[in-house]
Amino acid sequence: MQKVRFANDHKLFTAALKSKVNDYFTKNNLSPAGNFRLYLKTIVFIATAILCYVVLMLDILPAWAALSMCALLGVAFSGIGFNVMHDGGHNSYSSKKWVNELMSYSLNVLGGNIYLWKVKHNLNHHSFTNIDGIDEDIDIRPFLRTGTDQPLRGYHRYQHIYWVVLYGMVYFAWIFIKDFKKYFSGKIADTRFKKMNRREHIIFWASKLIYLGIFIVFPSLQLGFLPVITGYAVLSVVCGFILGIVFQMAHVTQGTSVHTATYEKTNDMSDWFVHQLATTANFSTKSKLVSWFAGGLNFQVEHHLFPQISHVHYPEINRLVKATCREYNIRYSEYPTFYSALRSHVEYLKTVGRQ
Repeated sequence: MQKVRFANDHKLFTAALKSKVNDYFTKNNLSPAGNFRLYLKTIVFIATAILCYVVLMLDILPAWAALSMCALLGVAFSGIGFNVMHDGGHNSYSSKKWVNELMSYSLNVLGGNIYLWKVKHNLNHHSFTNIDGIDEDIDIRPFLRTGTDQPLRGYHRYQHIYWVVLYGMVYFAWIFIKDFKKYFSGKIADTRFKKMNRREHIIFWASKLIYLGIFIVFPSLQLGFLPVITGYAVLSVVCGFILGIVFQMAHVTQGTSVHTATYEKTNDMSDWFVHQLATTANFSTKSKLVSWFAGGLNFQVEHHLFPQISHVHYPEINRLVKATCREYNIRYSEYPTFYSALRSHVEYLKTVGRQ
């Protein structure tokens, strides 16, 4: 892991913000963990995924309806990732450790690996957000250029167009390429992580094989290989596109910044809290549908400042963060609509792809 040092020049802002958030939970006698709203969503998304799988396995639908059901399964996978796995992985789903662990392992059921995710996401991404070489979530090289310090290729000139295709490949690449690349290299982006123990090695291979059995091998025996691969492709593209677009609109827009580890070391430009505000943006926070489905990831600023608070509390935390930023004259990025954030993301890709 590269060492990155943040300054400590906004102590009053950080202390005031933490105090306001703590007071909110204390005065309202609330737990920062999830509540019945999150548990209800868990039931909805998991039940939807199981229903879609069972109906598809019964082979009672015409081809167009079966493919639509595969698309819905992809949506359900995204919903489980955003709401169940994500909160569980941050230990914010429940106040009980074992419940958080159980929910986090839903990622393994979806084909991923929670051990690698926690290193990549909790340690690298949340600690060193948008720092090239450490935060793999902004490292989409060589296909996309997300920072001006990254190599510029001729085809990047068109990345604001072909991103649509790439994001559709996010889920497949994650499950079948990136996890294995991390596993065998022992690296995430340009940094090495702690070696997995025997238990994690077993879990890695067992869950990958079980996933293949449930979603490829067994269905192929029942329905035929070609229909299953076609349906899986639909599921994968839908899930991947949703995952890709939600994340990118929160970190790769005209309102956020991307840095190198060297830049952070030499400039020591901000403390950790201010860095999160500079590299993260909200979108469509007034939309109840977006907030419900995306697991509060449209409140990405609040999530990065307080990752161990469940997303069900973010609308209230959002008001406190905004007020404190205004009080201390700290920049706060938020796009009012989904479309405005998407447009900013595309414009950013266009600009960086030509500089």
